Amino acid sequence: MSTTISFMQDFSLFAAIKLALVIAVSGGLLVLFQPLLRGCLRAAVLVVKPKLSKEERLQRRQMQDALLLKRMLNRSDCDPSHAAELRAMASRF
Repeated sequence: MSTTISFMQDFSLFAAIKLALVIAVSGGLLVLFQPLLRGCLRAAVLVVKPKLSKEERLQRRQMQDALLLKRMLNRSDCDPSHAAELRAMASRF
């Protein structure tokens, strides 16, 4: 409690104005350079986790589709005609 009181005694109007001005200038600079900062952040993310090529995305999608069909085939509540249709679809991959 005594540190709060001593801080309030040392705090002047000039210091409050200076603090408000620093906060306003910092906020203004952040707003002004927001596109640049956003671009730098995206570049940093791409360095850590690069995007997949079109071929890699296609292969991943096909693999997920094939695994989904395989899971559907392996379900026990699947009737035989439905299973045959799923096998025909899976053979296309």
